[in-house]
Amino acid sequence: MTTDLGLPALGGLDNVPTTDEQQKAKDYKSDQEVRWCPGCGDYVVLNTIQAFLPELGLKRENLVFVSGIGCSSRFPYYMNTYGMHSIHGRAPTIATGLATTRPDLSVWVVTGDGDALSIGGNHLIHALRRNVNLKILLFNNRIYGLTKGQYSPTSDQGMVTKSTPVGSLDTPFNPVSLALGAEASFVGRALDSDRKGLTEVLTAAAQHRGSAVVEIYQNCPIFNDGAFDVLKDSDDKQRRLIPLTHGQPITFGPDDERYGVVRDGQGQLQVAKLDEVGEDDIVVHDAEAVDTAQAFALSRLGGQDLNPTVTGIFRAAPRPTYDDQARAQTRQAAEANPPDLQGLLTGNDTWTI
Repeated sequence: MTTDLGLPALGGLDNVPTTDEQQKAKDYKSDQEVRWCPGCGDYVVLNTIQAFLPELGLKRENLVFVSGIGCSSRFPYYMNTYGMHSIHGRAPTIATGLATTRPDLSVWVVTGDGDALSIGGNHLIHALRRNVNLKILLFNNRIYGLTKGQYSPTSDQGMVTKSTPVGSLDTPFNPVSLALGAEASFVGRALDSDRKGLTEVLTAAAQHRGSAVVEIYQNCPIFNDGAFDVLKDSDDKQRRLIPLTHGQPITFGPDDERYGVVRDGQGQLQVAKLDEVGEDDIVVHDAEAVDTAQAFALSRLGGQDLNPTVTGIFRAAPRPTYDDQARAQTRQAAEANPPDLQGLLTGNDTWTI
């Protein structure tokens, strides 16, 4: 079995009970009023997820959404599944406990650029390096929205906000580079406005066994409106967006002005016009590579100006998961030393009064 992007389905849902019930998007909508600002990109992401989940054929009681704090973290309220609105930055920790103790659950984390990369930074990177079987959706609007417009770890350098009145001095994080550096076994990026691309990446993430993090560029119409407009304009996006497909040469652009990703004389990746380079010079994308060097180099193409912007699946490489190994270790320990409550109560560390 393979995903729509040509990648093998790696058993992320092997232990999760399925249902023969014909599900629809409305089955995943809760009775709660959706309370985001008009025009917020979160609406599109919510609708996309509610639309694609029925295709997985899972029982809704075996799906769990855990969130931290932020606008995106209201997500569990709107899903007709189990969920938990937890504490700031700690959603990966709570989700790790769930995934480790309940292999019958498909566990999802919903977080934002502030929640995940500021107070939650260490929780995120350690969940990724451990390769816990979690699906982490990182909504990136490059601003703190819930707390009314302070700069975030992904805000542009020089950005003027309520907390940086003369411009931010901080160098922003690149979430995809960070995830690859933490050895995440699945890393993707999608746009809130690209429903097809977002669905493909989310489906592949759901089918992956291990830590899967998907950065979603998401517009905040109140405090950072238009941050990704250049990726939505019909002319601009063709010259900026670089879609990745496993096993295919990396090319993009309109029909009359095609570009490709090549290596320069120092081995670095760069963009070149196709009519100026040979076909054999175009880099072929390998999402399954164990070495993260090429995926990392792709994540560094472009910058905060989004020119260019790489989307799709950067990495989908199988490796042992923390939760599978933890359960196996517990079983082995129990077999080697069967539980003996009476022996524990009357052992060497007890005395009679």
